[in-house]
Amino acid sequence: MIIAVLVAVLLPLGLYSYRRTLTETHELLDGRLAQSARTLDVLIQHAGIDAVRRPEQGSLVVPVIGREDEERLMHGRTYEVEVGYQVFDMHGRMRLATANLAQLPLPNTPISGFENYHFNDYGWRVFTLVDDAGGVVIRMGERDDSRRDITHALWLDLAMPLLLGLPLLALLVGWAVRRGLRPLQRLTQALASRAPGSRQPIQLERAPQELQPVVGALNAQLERLEDALERERRFSADVAHELRTPLASTMIHLDGALSTHVAPDTKTALVSAQWGLARLARRIEQLLALARLEAGAAAGQRGEVDLVVVAMNVIDELAPLLGDSGVEFAFVEHNATLKIQGYEAALAALLRNLIENAMHHVPAGGQVQLSLGRNANTTVIEVIDNGPGIPAERRASVFARFHREASSSGDGYGLGLSIVQRAAQLHDATIELLDAPSGRGLRVRVAIPVAETTTTHS
Repeated sequence: MIIAVLVAVLLPLGLYSYRRTLTETHELLDGRLAQSARTLDVLIQHAGIDAVRRPEQGSLVVPVIGREDEERLMHGRTYEVEVGYQVFDMHGRMRLATANLAQLPLPNTPISGFENYHFNDYGWRVFTLVDDAGGVVIRMGERDDSRRDITHALWLDLAMPLLLGLPLLALLVGWAVRRGLRPLQRLTQALASRAPGSRQPIQLERAPQELQPVVGALNAQLERLEDALERERRFSADVAHELRTPLASTMIHLDGALSTHVAPDTKTALVSAQWGLARLARRIEQLLALARLEAGAAAGQRGEVDLVVVAMNVIDELAPLLGDSGVEFAFVEHNATLKIQGYEAALAALLRNLIENAMHHVPAGGQVQLSLGRNANTTVIEVIDNGPGIPAERRASVFARFHREASSSGDGYGLGLSIVQRAAQLHDATIELLDAPSGRGLRVRVAIPVAETTTTHS
């Protein structure tokens, strides 16, 4: 853009300067012709040239040597062949002339001024001076190609600096802009390499004065953001503590009441209350899990996580649910250990919600399979069930919060896949909802990119 602006300004200025210089040059050359004609008139009148004052002696033709001869005899150009003159008496008889203009006829009624002629294959600029008092008509001429040589020289003098200077200017401006933007590149690198959750302010050595307010504003904004995230994390922890404690206490009291002898109607009411509290506890757990992910609870430094160990812990945690569901569950790991760089809490939430989501959509006697493996540079998590599946046109909407499919048989609230999606985003992973290999059911495939430093032991 800078180069385009310079070209847009300099080219019109150069063209204007060229046209002005050309006009001034032509005026100067015309002035030289007129001055030469008047000088010759003065010489004729005061020095007395016999060829003009005595017509009976005939005309006098001044020889003019050609370009080749002048370069040979004079060891350089004198440009004699490109200029000439004529002197006529008042009767129109030529009395004095240079050889190159001797055949140029005089107009019937000569008038003082400038004229253009085409003579002997050349264009001529001719100035005519009519001196009635001296009894002579003087014509001074110059060839157009001589003027064009001057014009070309002017064009080269004006255009060459511009044509050569613009590329050089482009290089220098590009270098200056790149050098000027280096602090921004350093700022970008500092932001990109900044550890998540870090409160260390950004420091730029030799930061230009123009960039210092930006760095200060960024540090202040990052500090406010970390404060907000910290408040969110504390809020989530406080809510978890405040809600879990009374719920656990109420569940204990209900268990105690159910263990006593109570009327059948009362026992039915207590069982319903216990079931309702269990649902409420599950919903609170999901909401808190989603809040922790959204607030960046897992935004600390990534660490090495063994995905197989995380999966085994999740399966142990869900063992009561798997045992009571009447669903056949299978765990297939293709590696004894499968280590990746990630957040253990987020990966556990991802696996837990994938398994629970599958269990809620598979009727008793169905099958759910968890598979872990690695393909090329990705770690692949697959949960496959033989339930009713999800039509392709509705798969994009299932990640919305509180969305539930009509085929769900559990007590979920439509938050499971939202938690899965957020956990996947924390690991730059992709999620695909595909048809199960058997043709019936759903296959959820999560592909997590593997860092170069990650190693796998078979």
